Formats: sequence, C-alpha cells, structure tokens
Amino acid sequence: MPLLFPTQGTLSDAFSPRMPFGSEPSQQQPSPADRYPAWSTVEGGKSNAGTLSKEAQSELRKASQTLQAKKGEIQLHSPQYYAACTFGGLIACGLTHAAVTPLDLVKCRRQVDSKMYKGNFEAWGKIARAEGFRGIFTGWSPTLFGYSAQGAFKYGGYEYFKKFYSDLAGEDVAHRYKTSLYLSASASAEFIADVALCPFEAVKVRMQTTIPPFASGTFSGISTITGKEGTAGLYKGLYPLWGRQIPYTMMKFASFETIVEAIYGYMPRKKSEYGKGVQTGVSFAGGYLAGILCAIVSHPADVMVSKLNASRQPGEAFGAAIGRIYKDIGFPGLWNGLVIRIFMIGTLTSLQWGIYDSFK
Repeated sequence: MPLLFPTQGTLSDAFSPRMPFGSEPSQQQPSPADRYPAWSTVEGGKSNAGTLSKEAQSELRKASQTLQAKKGEIQLHSPQYYAACTFGGLIACGLTHAAVTPLDLVKCRRQVDSKMYKGNFEAWGKIARAEGFRGIFTGWSPTLFGYSAQGAFKYGGYEYFKKFYSDLAGEDVAHRYKTSLYLSASASAEFIADVALCPFEAVKVRMQTTIPPFASGTFSGISTITGKEGTAGLYKGLYPLWGRQIPYTMMKFASFETIVEAIYGYMPRKKSEYGKGVQTGVSFAGGYLAGILCAIVSHPADVMVSKLNASRQPGEAFGAAIGRIYKDIGFPGLWNGLVIRIFMIGTLTSLQWGIYDSFK
C-alpha cells in the first residue's frame, strides 16, 4: 500500500544542496562578467576611467598650450607671463614718472623750502626764466632709470609673490583672505624694488633741490656722491624710502584690486565679456582712485625722503637726522606739497595701470 507521506529518502533528495540529476555544484560560481558580457564592458570602463581621465587632461593641457601659442597668448604664471609683467612694469613706471618730472620738481623743492614758490605755475615760470625750459625737467634722467628698475621689480615681483603666497596658503584660504594676500605680495615686491630705486632717487632729489643742480646727469651724480660719501651715500635715504614706498605700494595694489572688483560688480556683465577699451578705462579709473589713497598714506615719508637726501650730514645718525628735521618743520611740514602730489600720484597710478594691463 503506498504511503500517504513522503519517505525520508524523498525528503532528503528534495531539500539536499545537490543539483538535480545527482550533479554536484561547482566550487566556484561563475562571475557576473562571465554570464553577462555587458557587465564586463561596464566594469572595465570604470577601472580605466581614472587613467583615461588623467591622460585626457594631460592632452587637453597640451592642446590648450599649443592653441595659446598659435594665438600669441601667454599662459598664466609661465616664465613668459612673469617676463611680460616685469617688462610692463618697467615701461609703465619709467615713462610715467619721467613724464611728470615738472610736477615732481616743484613738489620736491616746496618740501625742502615751503616758501620758495606759491604755486606750480609761478614755480615753472621762475625755473624757466632762471634755468631755461630744460630746467623744468631737471632730474628726468635718474627718474627714468630709477623708476624703470623699480617698476620691473615691483610689478613682476607682485605677480610672483601673489602666486607664491597663494600656493602656500591654499586656494580656499587665499580666496577668503585675498586682501591680506595682496598686501603681503606688494610689500615683499616693493622691499626689493626700493633697493634698486634708492641710488637713483638720491641723485634725483639732490639734482632737484640744489640750485643749480649739483650734477648734469645720472651717472655724473652717482660719481659725485660716491666720491664724497662712498656707496653708503646713495643709500642713506633707504629707510625712509621703505617707509614711503611700502605703505604706498600696499595701498596701491590692494585698493586697486578692490576698487576694480567693485566697479565690475556694478556693471551688468563680467570683466571677460568686455573689450580691451572698457577694461583699460576701468583700470584707469581704479588706478586714479587708488593713487589718491596712496598719496595720502605715504606723503609724510615722502617729505622725509626729500629732506634727508637734501640736508642729512655725512655721518649723521638716521634717528638724529629725523629728529632734527621734524623739529624744524613740525607736523604741518610733513604735509607740504600734498595737493600737488595727490594730482601727480593719481595721474601716475592711473596711467601705470592702463599701460601695465596692456602688457599683462
């Protein structure tokens, strides 16, 4: 009689791990790639994605550099970029400072003797009658040499130190504290630039504040000073020059960058969407406003530079000379010639940024 319930053997065959028909399963299950060829293609693509993306990025960079070279463009932060910035700074500072020599001449003489002239036009008239038209441009040669050297180190150095400090700080920190970055980079660049400027500044100031000028040109002036005072005579105004130029340059770059960003912030389009003419106009406006701030911040030190180069005695200690000059002129005397210097520096700074941006 057949049983109503399955036997033990039947249950064992039904629920055992063995496969039907008595075949044992293989020890290694087939992978999804073996069963589904499409799976293998996708996984292979994933594993190669990192390598392919790196190679693609490298090829893209090479193609971009090749295209820029064909178009005549300069890659950012390349040696050519820094060379262009250096040359642009040389041209921008040298030519503009030489062009405003008549203003600088009157400013320096009024700083040394506030009673010498009542105004610019009176000063230029007296100088022209006494020294000829050429006298109005007294000091143009050391101005050209000195500020060309200074501009090269200042602008080229600023771009270098801005990138250097940005890399040290990291992208996020550099963006968050960009004004501090501008200040640090400009101060570092100006510190070096003033060492190049100082000998020529010493000659320029003495030529402009002695009547008649103590030398006929730049190199005769250097020879005369070193012959009497040694090489140290060319650098006796270095400390006040640093005191004038470093705050000046920090204000110049930081305020310019901030003002230009603000101007573009009010304009309907991004900077890159405007032509070169509009960008130069914005640079000119930002430079003039920055120049006004620069002139105010650095003017007392500028007066001291003129006074020290004109009247510091050989062997006189720096502190003693500063104290003696301040006792003679007082606090109001530190601001002699401020109005003309605001006009001069505003014009200079705006022209410099306009010229520099055309090279950058």
